[in-house]
Amino acid sequence: MARRTVAAVAAVVLMVEAVVIALLNWVLGLVVDHQDMSLADLDPGAMTIATWVAGGLIGLYLIGCGVALLRMAVRDLPPGRFARVLLITCAVTHGLLGAFAVGLVGWPAFAFMMVVLGLIVLSLFSYDEERDGARPGAEEGPPVGPAPYTSA
Repeated sequence: MARRTVAAVAAVVLMVEAVVIALLNWVLGLVVDHQDMSLADLDPGAMTIATWVAGGLIGLYLIGCGVALLRMAVRDLPPGRFARVLLITCAVTHGLLGAFAVGLVGWPAFAFMMVVLGLIVLSLFSYDEERDGARPGAEEGPPVGPAPYTSA
């Protein structure tokens, strides 16, 4: 029951994060559009469009990760191969962004990234136990006690 809750909470957090990042990139695009300056001879219009596209793509990526986690929580089944790779890349991305966030934004941003990283990893590992137990012969262990004596 706890693994479903963790997966659902992680899904909600990733979806909220997707919306916040998309809105943040929208605002940054508007700021670049209204500044009427160029950076290294780049067109401000191109920088605006690139910011909006990047925000949309990152938002869609995080929504996809949230949907994969939500599907895990609703069905109470381990993720498939594609969803597992998607969630692993999401966890690695949050780890790297957390490391960069310490210097650029501060410790609260690092703490948030590590909480999201922990939720994703905990979801993956809690469903991995079921996958290991579902293998044929996985519940059988080595024989207990001495081997029976047989005479020839």
